[in-house]
Amino acid sequence: MTEVLRYTAFSSDPTGGNPAGVVLDATGLTDNDMQKIAADVGYSETAFAIPDGPRHYRVRYFSPLAEVAFCGHATIATAVALAERTGTGDLAFDTPAGPIALRTGGTTRITAGFTSVPTRSRPATEDELSQTLDALRWSRDDLDPAWPPHVAFAGNDHLVLAAATRDRLARLDYDFDRLAGVMREHDWTTVHLFHPQDENTVDARDPFPVGGVVEDPATGAAAAAFGGYLKALGKVTEPRRLTIVQGEDMGRRSELLVDVHPGDERVTITGTATRL
Repeated sequence: MTEVLRYTAFSSDPTGGNPAGVVLDATGLTDNDMQKIAADVGYSETAFAIPDGPRHYRVRYFSPLAEVAFCGHATIATAVALAERTGTGDLAFDTPAGPIALRTGGTTRITAGFTSVPTRSRPATEDELSQTLDALRWSRDDLDPAWPPHVAFAGNDHLVLAAATRDRLARLDYDFDRLAGVMREHDWTTVHLFHPQDENTVDARDPFPVGGVVEDPATGAAAAAFGGYLKALGKVTEPRRLTIVQGEDMGRRSELLVDVHPGDERVTITGTATRL
């Protein structure tokens, strides 16, 4: 029988973070097997690792409804689970989105960090923006004009929108089916909604109807894409570390550390994970 572990990523509190399923040895499982396991687990994603050499794994990710190219929180959960069993150090994952380098460390509390594939970001089109605002039930006045809407990539595409106020971010009541349709049309994994607390801390929410859930409490892939968004806007002139606080409005606070460097198109995301 396949062993399925359950972790919550980006939190040291079992009641926080984003739960993920983890299969540390998926050798021999078919696509249908993995999809069924992910649906049975019911979390936004389950990661399936296949050993492919010393500290090297092929990893695939499934939501309850479909395979996704990359999932940040399930990557962190898988890396922490592997470190607990085999010791801390460097890991390498081959994912459908490309190769991912990871580093795990710590003693009483293991942390894991992954370096994304090269990021990119472009302005959202008028059609993309109009469709999304209608589905979100937002108006143009709900957006912060200092932060232009973009589609950012770090393995998956994410629409990035800045809320004009923290209160607007807190009031999330969207048309689930309609937003899912818009996201499928444009092949987006999440819509990354954010509002800056200050220069180093950002509050974020990530609707995820295409994965069959209303909202993700922590989204490492979107956090990496957000780092690419910052670079595209010229906001990374020196190495920066930001904290993205996500899931707080859901009662599942998560903290994602985002490291960006002006000379590197990749972004590093770091966090911990707790077994459930």
